[in-house]
Amino acid sequence: PKGNMAFAGKYEFEGDENYDEFVKKIGLPSEKIEMGRNCKIVTEVVQNGNDFTWTQHFPGGRTTTNTFTVGKEADMETFGGKKFKATVKMEDGKLVADFPNYRHTAEISGGKLVEVSAQISRIVYKKPKTSTA
Repeated sequence: PKGNMAFAGKYEFEGDENYDEFVKKIGLPSEKIEMGRNCKIVTEVVQNGNDFTWTQHFPGGRTTTNTFTVGKEADMETFGGKKFKATVKMEDGKLVADFPNYRHTAEISGGKLVEVSAQISRIVYKKPKTSTA
């Protein structure tokens, strides 16, 4: 049913698109970029209703775990190790979270876990110079 998708399971990395462009935009240091490229990450999701434990197992034994409840603010950690607070929402069967400088969505599609990270646009306006004439 929509809005209550079963995410639970273990997923192995299959491929990524626009990885370099994305990690540069979010300011990941180059050694982390190399570490993450085609990284055989295994993502393990434990779901109990709206409660999630989302663990990423990196080669070499490092793991990142985020525990959250849909609709409630939680302490999260980025791929690069930055800590922040976010509220994960469910929109059209996708989990959506606003990370510090990008929006992250996750959905189950064709039995696969598909995660999309998109940079949030940032628009800057400046005051026009006042004419002295």
